[in-house]
Amino acid sequence: MSDQLTSWARAVAESELAEPLPRRWAHTQGVADRAGHLEGVLGDRAGLLVSAAVLHDVGYAPRLAATGFHPLDGARFLRDVHGADGRLTRLVANHSFALLEAEERGLRDELEAEFPLLENQFLVDALVWCDMTTTPHGSPTTAEARVAEILGRYGAESLVGRFIRRAAPEIFAAVARVKAELVAQPR
Repeated sequence: MSDQLTSWARAVAESELAEPLPRRWAHTQGVADRAGHLEGVLGDRAGLLVSAAVLHDVGYAPRLAATGFHPLDGARFLRDVHGADGRLTRLVANHSFALLEAEERGLRDELEAEFPLLENQFLVDALVWCDMTTTPHGSPTTAEARVAEILGRYGAESLVGRFIRRAAPEIFAAVARVKAELVAQPR
């Protein structure tokens, strides 16, 4: 089942992102690659993580940008058009502390009502680790460098800049938790 899910997710993400947003598609592929490194600590949840990783930014696709908030637009698309699994849509909707950005946009109540956070904190942390340790071009990086890159791209006082500054301590904590699990994992 997880191989089918990841194949489907890759096909959907590629069809929505590869042509109109090649850099976003490169980032997405890098995030999915990072997710593959967590198979040993996730076991049977690895397919779900890889699928969420490859779909996390699908809401950036120009034809899907209804609200302009990609986690919500992407999760709605996956739910409404594809009938995607609720765990998958909730991961996409809440990736990388999206609730904080939703709050900045006045969409927090909507996001929470439609896509409540998953109870599995490690799975949520794992997606943060994948996203926030991957550059816009798809290469591995540190969470600190990624946050600095986002601030530089958007500006500290922009909506995204305010969000990322608020989210940074949570991002760094999530990344640290995943790193600790990776270190503890027997080779």
